[in-house]
Amino acid sequence: NVEDFGVEGKGWTDTKRYFDRLPSKAEGVVRKPVWDLSRHSSGMSVRFVTNSPNIHVRYTLLKERLAMPHMPATGVSGIDLYAQDDQGIDRWASVVFPREQKIETSIAENLKAGSRRYTMYLPLYNGVESLEIGVVKEASFEGLSPRNEKPILFCGTSIMHGACASRPGLAIPAI
Repeated sequence: NVEDFGVEGKGWTDTKRYFDRLPSKAEGVVRKPVWDLSRHSSGMSVRFVTNSPNIHVRYTLLKERLAMPHMPATGVSGIDLYAQDDQGIDRWASVVFPREQKIETSIAENLKAGSRRYTMYLPLYNGVESLEIGVVKEASFEGLSPRNEKPILFCGTSIMHGACASRPGLAIPAI
């Protein structure tokens, strides 16, 4: 359960739902469209280290709507996985193509042997209700707590939110 070690990209901890972006006290204060967008997990990521050759995810989305007319389900509701290579560079590994609101699937299989750091970028235009990461039984797994560095605040229009990105890792805050 990623809530046990934390997600990056949250500005507040006193949120209505764990994966919300604004504090619960903002409900009814900010305009409804702003509040609704704050329920999306855009800009959030999870980091972990494992030596597992296979990685699985189980997550539940806030909304049944998986895609938009102008944006694929992989960007709206998918989870994007990046793996750190031998030079310390994050490389794209896989993406979940969601087909329903509750997803339990393999996100990567037959990975190169060895322990490495992974980053998962969460859905851009849907919220996450719960998220669990699974590895093979013999593998090690260490969830990495959010970094303590000063955060960078991204403000702007739908482009900052991740509009029209085909995958969560391609949104401006992830890049």
